[in-house]
Amino acid sequence: MTKFRLAIIATAFVALIGLAGLNYYISFKDSQRSSTTDLDPSMLPGGAFTLTDQNGQVVTEGALKGKWTAVFFGYTYCPDFCPLTLQTLAATQKQLGGKAKDFQVIFISVDPARDTPASLKAYLNSGGMPKATIGLTGTQDQIDAAVKAYRTTATKVGAGDLYTYQHTTAVFLMDPKGRYNSAYGYGIQPDEMADMIKDAMAGR
Repeated sequence: MTKFRLAIIATAFVALIGLAGLNYYISFKDSQRSSTTDLDPSMLPGGAFTLTDQNGQVVTEGALKGKWTAVFFGYTYCPDFCPLTLQTLAATQKQLGGKAKDFQVIFISVDPARDTPASLKAYLNSGGMPKATIGLTGTQDQIDAAVKAYRTTATKVGAGDLYTYQHTTAVFLMDPKGRYNSAYGYGIQPDEMADMIKDAMAGR
């Protein structure tokens, strides 16, 4: 096979990957605004969980009731996605203005071995985090159950003290009845997220 033909094949392959990525991005962005009323609720993120918050109190899915809730899975040792997403949520909280009183953030750790209630509390009290964030941890089985309920993923990578996690970076917006409303991808800007949350609050 000639170098020219190889170049053509390589170019076509890259183009296909680009189109697939573009289609995924468009479909994901559209899904952020789409209604879920015609979907089977059992297939949507969300469900029962029993975990422990940063104050050592047992928390269940009942904590979602009464407010719009951004649920995010991560871990305190995360070097990039987690702190940046939480900072985005903090900025989004400010962008909501008066509507922020009806909005809360729940951060669920996927690293129960290191993320104790005390370490979660220290982490969430550090600068740049959303106000009044509920940090949750638990046993490995409890975390696994929450991960499964939200149809997300968390895979440990490495061993020893330097392991990391590959995990879903989406933020799940749950309505005041604890039902899934929409999901926001990593990298979304605070003003855009705030506008989407306001639309959800208004039933648009």
